[in-house]
Parts: sequence; C-alpha cells; structure tokens
Amino acid sequence: MIEHDIRDIIAPNLDVLFCGINPGQSTAHQGFHFAHPGNRFWKVIHLAGFTRQQLKPEEEQRLTETGCGITMLVERPTVQASELAADELREGGQRLTEKVMHYQPAALAILGKEAFRRAFKQSRVEWGRQPAGMGETQVWVLPNPSGLNRASLEEMVAAYRQLYVALHPG
Repeated sequence: MIEHDIRDIIAPNLDVLFCGINPGQSTAHQGFHFAHPGNRFWKVIHLAGFTRQQLKPEEEQRLTETGCGITMLVERPTVQASELAADELREGGQRLTEKVMHYQPAALAILGKEAFRRAFKQSRVEWGRQPAGMGETQVWVLPNPSGLNRASLEEMVAAYRQLYVALHPG
C-alpha cells in the first residue's frame, strides 16, 4: 500500500524526465518530490540550467513549464533506498520503460547508479549517457541528489549540466 500523495509530473514532449529512486519518509509525509531539506535536487537542477529560478518542492508542478518532469522507480516510501528489494526495482524499471515509451521525453535521467543497475540488470554502469536508449529517448544516469550522497554540490551540478548542454547545444 502506498502511503503518500506524490504523483508523476509528466507530459508529452518533455526535454528530460528525472527519475528518483523512491520517496523518502520525509518527502512522502510532505507530499512533494525531493522535499527533504537535505535533498539538493531543486538547487542542482537550477544551477545546472534547467530552471530560471530555484523552485521549492511545493512548486513542483511548474517543472513542466521548463520542459522537465519527475517520476520514481518505486512508489513505496523508505528511510533509505537500500531498503528496496531487487524485485521492486526490476518491476519499477518495467513500469518506467512503459512510461518513457508512451511519453518519449528527449532524455530520461535516472538519479542513482545502483538503482539503475538493479532496475535494469546492468553489471556495469558509468555516469552520463548510456549506450542504449528507450525508443527515441536518451538514457542518462546522474548522481542522486540525496543528502546521503557524498558527492559535492559542484560535482552534481557538473554532471547535470552535461545533460543540459547535450539537450541544448549552442
């Protein structure tokens, strides 16, 4: 049973669909994507160029105005993503593939190397654009913006900026 009101922010013709792993308990309680105060998602996408101003989690619906959307691999909230079972991630990967094939955003950005590896049964995953796409959609793996991730803000912004530049050359 899902214990939150968080829903996909998705529309046709998006530039990028960001895919988080699953909602944390705090995020689920607040009802908005990436709502934990320690999560750097909103700051990172702003600094990388995806939004003109730093949005707050409660302004998440404005994302589609910027060509961005958000979904999640697994809807079940946990304290840490490591609590998710392998079959939950694989099933989430199947649902995500169906969503992407339906909406066909220019890019899908999965936020977390381990989640991507487990959801799509990949033995080795590198950061950045992946060799295989989903239909016309490029697949990217970017660092998870959770405060639990040891990557610095600068490292995250640089990784997300690579995606932004690939989608908006020139």
